[in-house]
Amino acid sequence: MEKKEQNGAGDLKVRWYGYLVLFLAILFFSGVFTAAEGPLRALDFTNLAGNFGKLGTLEEGAGSLAANFRGTGGVGAKDSWMFAMTLFPTVMFALGMVKVIEYLDGLKAAQKLLTPLLRPLMGLPGISGLTLIASLQSADAGASMLNTLAQENELTEKEKNIFAAFQFSGGGTLTNYLSSCAALFVFMTVPILIPLVIVIVFKIFGANLMRLYLNRICKEGK
Repeated sequence: MEKKEQNGAGDLKVRWYGYLVLFLAILFFSGVFTAAEGPLRALDFTNLAGNFGKLGTLEEGAGSLAANFRGTGGVGAKDSWMFAMTLFPTVMFALGMVKVIEYLDGLKAAQKLLTPLLRPLMGLPGISGLTLIASLQSADAGASMLNTLAQENELTEKEKNIFAAFQFSGGGTLTNYLSSCAALFVFMTVPILIPLVIVIVFKIFGANLMRLYLNRICKEGK
């Protein structure tokens, strides 16, 4: 489908509080307050998404292993179904927040402010900026928000492919790096932010490889 007609980003009418909402949304999805203490924890998407409670413990040697409703040791289609069930709350919460942000002109503010940055950087419209930021913290939230933009025809076929290339490598970059890779921090001989920056740079590089491919070989919409 064709991208729906819109005025240029500079012609958009954005209510004054749309810019404030955009700023708060960027902080909310960026992971800045993930490790915060006290009330500031409520300003983070991952913290509000929360965790499942524990149903019991499984004895394992001399200790015990707590398990949530998915359990441990599952395989096959049944375990995949249970894993899919764990994604629903995060996706639904992300989509609900996007609708609130959209209602308060946050997405219009993103389109107006971020288009001059994202167009030359990756060939993407500014309205995708919030989705891009969310994808760095949660692959599920980023995917669901991108799907919403696609269904509402806010992106062309070319832009969808470029964004998908960005998301495909290192999904949920911030969350996975600061959690799964935390055990390696003590062995690093460089500041811990350097590998993270390298990952993000190569995500952008990968998106531009797709952009180059589409510009040189493929026609728009194919």
